[in-house]
Amino acid sequence: MPKHVLVVEDEPDTAELIELHLKNDGYRVTVAGDGDQALKKVHKHMPDLVILDLMIPEITGVEVCKFIRKDPATQSIPIIMCTAKTGEIDKILGLELGADDYVTKPFSPRELLLRVKNLIKRSDSSNVKADERLVIGEIVIDKNTHEVKVDGQTIDLTATEYKLLILFTEKIGRVLSREVLLRDIWGYKNDIETRTVDMHVQRLRNKLLSSENSIVTVRGFGYKFIAE
Repeated sequence: MPKHVLVVEDEPDTAELIELHLKNDGYRVTVAGDGDQALKKVHKHMPDLVILDLMIPEITGVEVCKFIRKDPATQSIPIIMCTAKTGEIDKILGLELGADDYVTKPFSPRELLLRVKNLIKRSDSSNVKADERLVIGEIVIDKNTHEVKVDGQTIDLTATEYKLLILFTEKIGRVLSREVLLRDIWGYKNDIETRTVDMHVQRLRNKLLSSENSIVTVRGFGYKFIAE
């Protein structure tokens, strides 16, 4: 069955353009024109991915994203935020939201399709269960349930943060460049310019603050995970 994408966009021309390109690429598409419709349709259809405009009427894109992330039934659905304001990128990918990626308007349909394809592919692969329980210091990762505990306390991670943590713990002490992280987590090539990596690493780092293990920045090279 084709993957299902929910497009939340209040500008009819933009929504129609996104819908057209997605359908031409083989996706099923549902469109919502405001935040209230978005929340109703995300629960009705349980889409494989949501493309969410930041500035929409009724309920803002920020609030819609928060609602999706707080609901256990929808919290693992990948979200791509769309914004015309580059100054909003920190908020989109910041600690309080948990969007998986973003595009700035005007954006290339080809770039949007690439991001949609890779996020859905990554989401599918993260749902494959592994019969493992990983313990690194006070961090305990249950790969069957995707539950992560730090010093006995469960921490809430988005699907992207979880994938990042798994990659870092598999490469303890090794420096991982932004290019490697973009390739292995998002499936992007080096020609994609994005601050997604830095913002997600910062978000994960803040959630692991109570742990003695840490993600450190290696200036000019990337990041590495240090286990104490």
